[in-house]
Amino acid sequence: MALTDDGNDHEKIVVKIDPDLEELIPGYLQNRSNDVQDVQELLNKADFDSIQRMGHTMKGSGGGYGFDFISAIGMSLEEASMEKDVQKIQNSLRDLCDFLDRVKVVYK
Repeated sequence: MALTDDGNDHEKIVVKIDPDLEELIPGYLQNRSNDVQDVQELLNKADFDSIQRMGHTMKGSGGGYGFDFISAIGMSLEEASMEKDVQKIQNSLRDLCDFLDRVKVVYK
């Protein structure tokens, strides 16, 4: 999975979020940033079961906060960990980092 919103890897990705979630969004995004390091550490230990659980949680939470792409990354992590596919896991982490670097939240 790769970001292909407009072909420009440096453009911001605008995500419209309900203003009622404004207080929660910075913490949610920070936690996803922390997940990148956590998954990498789990990958170093070959702890695919824990990565699968983290992916499952991410898959379930992303859409609830308005981040469908995070849900898609979670699903990718979950599937890749079941297959013990290290390269797919690393690709998903790269995609998550790219998304987090480029996302611009607009409250509407």
